Amino acid sequence: MAAPLLKVEGISKSFPGVQALKDVQFELHRGEVLTLVGENGAGKSSLMKILSGIYTKDEGRILIDGDEVEIADPKHAQSLGISIIHQEMNLMPHLTIAQNIFIGREPRGLGGFSLRESALNRKAGELLQRLGIRLNPRELVENLTVAKQQMVEIAKALSFDAKVLIMDEPTSALTESETETLFRLIEQLKADGKGIIYISHRMEELRRLADRVTVLRDGEYIGSLDKGEIDVPRIIEMMVGRHIDAGARPTSRDLSGAPVALAVSGISTRNLLKDVSFDVRRGEILGFAGLMGAGRTEVARAIIGADPITAGSIEVNGKPVRISQPADAVKHGIGYLSEDRKSLGLLLQQDVNTNIQLASLTDYTGPLGVMKPGKGRKVSSTYVSSLRIKTPSITQTVKNLSGGNQQKVVIAKWLARDCDILIFDEPTRGIDVGAKEEIYNLLEELASQGKSIIMISSELPEVLRMSNRIAVMAGGRITGILNNEDADQATIMDYATGASEEKAIA
Repeated sequence: MAAPLLKVEGISKSFPGVQALKDVQFELHRGEVLTLVGENGAGKSSLMKILSGIYTKDEGRILIDGDEVEIADPKHAQSLGISIIHQEMNLMPHLTIAQNIFIGREPRGLGGFSLRESALNRKAGELLQRLGIRLNPRELVENLTVAKQQMVEIAKALSFDAKVLIMDEPTSALTESETETLFRLIEQLKADGKGIIYISHRMEELRRLADRVTVLRDGEYIGSLDKGEIDVPRIIEMMVGRHIDAGARPTSRDLSGAPVALAVSGISTRNLLKDVSFDVRRGEILGFAGLMGAGRTEVARAIIGADPITAGSIEVNGKPVRISQPADAVKHGIGYLSEDRKSLGLLLQQDVNTNIQLASLTDYTGPLGVMKPGKGRKVSSTYVSSLRIKTPSITQTVKNLSGGNQQKVVIAKWLARDCDILIFDEPTRGIDVGAKEEIYNLLEELASQGKSIIMISSELPEVLRMSNRIAVMAGGRITGILNNEDADQATIMDYATGASEEKAIA
């Protein structure tokens, strides 16, 4: 039997005070997709950085086609046929597709002093054609969609004659149709005999793509499952070390008599929203479902004044309010947690303490604007404790926290501002299964305390898991509002795709 394309044996790696990896093993064969799963902090990134030459291992062996190798640096990894596509793309937007693919390796003439642009474009065009990627090599990368940039990253990786392709959360910023395009390319790469290590938190992708699954937990190898053994509940339990009921529904509560905290009546915007109406009661979680571009995020932006409304009205606690900008929304007790928490929700280079105080700085200043650091630190410490934010201290830089704990810091920021209406836009995007459950528990706890929550999510199981009622959108309109007990994925998709006529609003 032929040796595995890639074999890892007993890999260990330590950093000061942290055992990142301990005795990790797996095999990757030609024409195979090996899905690597584990919670944030499980060791996936450290392992991939060792394979791509960014880190050096402390112990263990790496074998390629049966031969042991010592990977010295990223360039050496590429020469061995290992390429990685990071979650954060590494392209130069002002250069063309061809220039990005072959940067530093361009065809040159006149003793190496002149760039042969035509030969560069021809070479890139041949590579793109071979991969079935329909792109003009002369196109500037800044003009491409995220999905097309992803294809350029793949072409760049394969231009090094990669045998092993590592993909880290490649669909995190792609639409459904763009994801399908990527999956078709992966199938083609498999047919060409490439080995693919695919890292993802999305269980539906695991079902679709994986030939085998390898699970890491707390830096250790837990086990591997072949395609016929793949069972999502079993994999989740391996990842987190405990059973999680993926089919859970919210506890049934009669909220019909609860006061309406937020009432939205007939709001429209210039570009998309048309006559959107709904309300949220105190203690309720109202889920928003719909396909990409349906208008869910636009509803949130209209409510907080980020996008001007052209018609309609908003009431908070029964009183009409005028919200022209996000600061107005905050004054009325409305907090918005953006789907892009890193760019719009946090100051990544600042510490936990600073980030928690961001929305309520005036509460920690005296008459002349002088900060009262003691009061602020006390508030931050209280929320770190109550939200169970895993951080060495409130002085830890936020970028060093896991995705789940970063999300908790954003929540703490709005709770510190005493917001009673919280809008969560994709609250668990990029967060592992165990951390998702913590966020779910936190949202349920906030609702039980009387907070009103709007939760926008692209994951239907998540919407069903969390929402008391579900508003479904299509084409900038609400096509139906369902009680949780009347909802299932098929019914939601009927409303989201326009397969159902608009029905009476529950």
